[in-house]
Amino acid sequence: MANDVSDRNRTGRVTLHDVAAAAGVSKSTVSRILDERLPRAQNATADRVRQVATDLGYMRDVSAANLRRGQSLTIGVIVPRLTDTVMAMLYESLARASARVGRFAIVATAEDNPGAVRAAAESLLRRGVDGLILATARDDDDFTDELKDRGVPFVLALRTDGHSASSVGDDQLGGFLATRHLLDLGHRRIGLIAGPSFASSSRLRTEGYRQAMREAGIELDPELIVPSSFGIESGAEAAGALLSQRRPPSAIFAVNDNTAIGAMSTILRRGLSVPGDVSLIGYNDIPLVSMLPTPLTTVRVPFDQIAVEALDLLTHATDTLKAEIRMATPTVIPRQSTARVR
Repeated sequence: MANDVSDRNRTGRVTLHDVAAAAGVSKSTVSRILDERLPRAQNATADRVRQVATDLGYMRDVSAANLRRGQSLTIGVIVPRLTDTVMAMLYESLARASARVGRFAIVATAEDNPGAVRAAAESLLRRGVDGLILATARDDDDFTDELKDRGVPFVLALRTDGHSASSVGDDQLGGFLATRHLLDLGHRRIGLIAGPSFASSSRLRTEGYRQAMREAGIELDPELIVPSSFGIESGAEAAGALLSQRRPPSAIFAVNDNTAIGAMSTILRRGLSVPGDVSLIGYNDIPLVSMLPTPLTTVRVPFDQIAVEALDLLTHATDTLKAEIRMATPTVIPRQSTARVR
């Protein structure tokens, strides 16, 4: 019972599991007894369960059943920010995919802040959404466990926690392909603007980089791996750190296009050229990068496919909380920002 109380304090909500533990019955028994759609059971066990639920302050979370019944036909989407083109593209893909199946996607932003993600989720659930699609998963946060404990239908998109239903790009493969592209051009000292460690996308793209370098027989230099956020300014700072080294890299892989744009600005401000002095590759293929003065080589992510798979996981899977992870294949898009090493 101590664990149940701890969980309840952590989630801020009494769950079916709490009632079941206190009443000495199974969670499924509690669910049947408290389901107002079913005939009211009249027996000692049912009376005890209802009394325990009242004493604990249990309130039925109808959002967990909404998805199967399709009551609101609305999906809640939570992204860090819509000023991030990647997140805006994901939401637009989700909105289109939802419309094709007669649903409506509404979005909330949370600035990659765990507390703000929880507040946004609560706000969407109070508005009766049928389920949540989250592009905010963090390795250092257990919010997905809280949602599972409450029985809230949800799917992760673009990022995964490794144990929840997720629709993502194959980020490790994408990181490998990006690095392999530079290796094939003859580069051996390749810098990495690695992104934040809390996001599976940047962590796995970094692992893809490491894998490609190992397979090429190149000893990994930790100084060539510089952490960053996903923003342009952070990419500029990270590129500055790489170019200030005694042996600067001849090529840089940035784990998203925003940081690559920032890196390009730093390279040019230092009087260097792309790709003459430094080859540069980004990730995601946002529309802007093909129109830069030097069009950016990048890794294309199939956002529409990721959106369709996320919605399918949320609406058609027999168990929406199972740990099925669907991965879409990324593709390197060569442009003028990468060239053979001199």
